Amino acid sequence: MVKAGNMKNRIRTNGKRGLKPAGAVLLMVAAVLLFSPQMEETAYAAPGYEDIASAADTGGSTEVGKYGMLPVYGRDIKDGVYTISGESSSSFFKIEESELTVKNGKLTVKMQIPSNSYRFVYMGTAEEAAAAPLEDYIEPDNKVGISTFEIPLDALDKEIPCAAYSRRKKQWYDRTILFHASDIPAESLLITLPDYAMIEEALKLYEQTNGTVAGEGAAAGAAGTQPGANGAGSGTIGTVDEEAQRIAALTEPVDVDLEDGTYSIQVNMTGGSGRASVSSPTWMIVKDHKAYARLLWSSSYYDYMLVGGQKYLNESSDGGNSTFTIPITIMEEPMPVVADTTAMGDPVAIDYKLTFYEDSIGSKSQIPQEAAIDVLILAAIIIVAGGILNYFVKKRRKH
Repeated sequence: MVKAGNMKNRIRTNGKRGLKPAGAVLLMVAAVLLFSPQMEETAYAAPGYEDIASAADTGGSTEVGKYGMLPVYGRDIKDGVYTISGESSSSFFKIEESELTVKNGKLTVKMQIPSNSYRFVYMGTAEEAAAAPLEDYIEPDNKVGISTFEIPLDALDKEIPCAAYSRRKKQWYDRTILFHASDIPAESLLITLPDYAMIEEALKLYEQTNGTVAGEGAAAGAAGTQPGANGAGSGTIGTVDEEAQRIAALTEPVDVDLEDGTYSIQVNMTGGSGRASVSSPTWMIVKDHKAYARLLWSSSYYDYMLVGGQKYLNESSDGGNSTFTIPITIMEEPMPVVADTTAMGDPVAIDYKLTFYEDSIGSKSQIPQEAAIDVLILAAIIIVAGGILNYFVKKRRKH
């Protein structure tokens, strides 16, 4: 108990009892922290995880996926849990059968690696991982000889960068991973997948018979190295805006000096979110010396296209990927089109630009789908011929 004689030791403020100076300061600090707006949290790179493996340390890498592979997104798959296979660009980062969960259009994979060598993975490049905070790293659920990483996926049948941190080397390694949509049961897919095995066989046949693989023009077009890929035409009319308006208003197909028939042509598409794509090379149909393109989209959700304000309907009636036949109104320069999609529920019209490369026009056998048909025909001929030969051999043995 404080005696009355000690009351003089208390601090008085304006004739009232007060706190000691230290207590007053602490109270003020607490009040500032309590009532001041909270400062934004800043994410810092995780200390101790800054090292990145050099190209020499990484070793050789292999490509993942197959020629012409198109991404399959969560919206293209029914909700559920599926067993899928994956592949990696590194033999030191093999992927065993993994578990895919699809829920409300989101993809999550429990990726199994037959090793306990990796402490973390990061969904991005090694350089990005080295600069990321610790909470962005994904730790495994380890069992003897097996590490399971639960990772988010943007899409199946798509190359995805994934950095892996080695426990022993204490470095980040760049990897590329891909999970296969072909492992999903057909009844759970809302789109039709291309037959990549058939396309691959067709390409091998094409290489054997022609010596080259079609597609170099497509890569050049995608990189913007084809003439006119940047939309800069020679001899523009008036201002750039006026020229763009003129091109956008075109509705008639261009004249081509070719016999009527079906050909192939490289096409590069820009615009939209970048998720959708069209196959290249694609079909070019010549009728009365005028050029039309038959476009195969990577999605089944497109219901119509507009070219110069004129509407063209989806020709796919079996639920397969959307297909349209439209006029090619200009070559070597971006051709504005509109494509309407129902993938997000309500219809959404999206602006795209298609560039068709006249120098790339070739035979329709350069189109993977057509080459696949040729493979089937060749296989049928071999089977029939083999059956006939077998019949005569058996008949001769009887005699």
